[in-house]
Amino acid sequence: MNKNEAVIKIRKLKIAFGSKVVLNEIDLDVFPGETLAVIGPSGTGKSTVLKVLTGLLPPTSGSVVINGQETNGFDEAQWDELRKYMGVVFQYSALFDFLTVGENVAFGLRRHFKLPEEEIQARVDELLQMVGLPDTKAMMPAELSGGMKKRVGLARALAMQPQVVFYDEPTAGLDPVMTMTISRLIRKTQEKFGVTSLLVTHDMESVFTSADRIAMLYDGKIVQIGTVEEIKKSTNPIVRAFISGQELKKGD
Repeated sequence: MNKNEAVIKIRKLKIAFGSKVVLNEIDLDVFPGETLAVIGPSGTGKSTVLKVLTGLLPPTSGSVVINGQETNGFDEAQWDELRKYMGVVFQYSALFDFLTVGENVAFGLRRHFKLPEEEIQARVDELLQMVGLPDTKAMMPAELSGGMKKRVGLARALAMQPQVVFYDEPTAGLDPVMTMTISRLIRKTQEKFGVTSLLVTHDMESVFTSADRIAMLYDGKIVQIGTVEEIKKSTNPIVRAFISGQELKKGD
């Protein structure tokens, strides 16, 4: 793929539930190897963007192109094929509580690929080492802290060597130290594997550490998109209020 061509192209994407418009004809590009953070208050449609990009929610109107493929009209088999190239880090880790840590990390590999067991185990070991949890392979999710679960979730998302990784509020519910650990891991993942990432969060410290560009969603629209430095210096009152932790009210 051309380095200047977006891996993800969203054009005039609208999501409406009856008369309630959640996303109002937004445009967004995510370029190869970058981490784009989508920020905004709760209820502005951040997670809705992820649902559309992973095939869980069809657009009301508009276009979504991933890796050069127009996804409108995709059936489940086509989405399943595309998902082989995606990794998702869920807000609440979404680990299978009946599988060990190692089995959780290997789950996608076993489901989608026919690989020798030695290769699967080698990849599991490598990823658990990368996220700083080399001795957890035989543990059960119930034995892990919240931060450990998030790191196992990241290892699982990377197991299939995805081209694109989606992060849904990856630091939610974590203390400041673990928040920075996860944020640095997101950056390390980008640098080590060259993945293209979309990060949905309202955690500005995490964004400033892990993102290359930031898009702010407010009231169903993107009010500004730019580099981390551009957003830090924004003169847009909505953006300034959000990144400084002030309450946003409709009509601001």
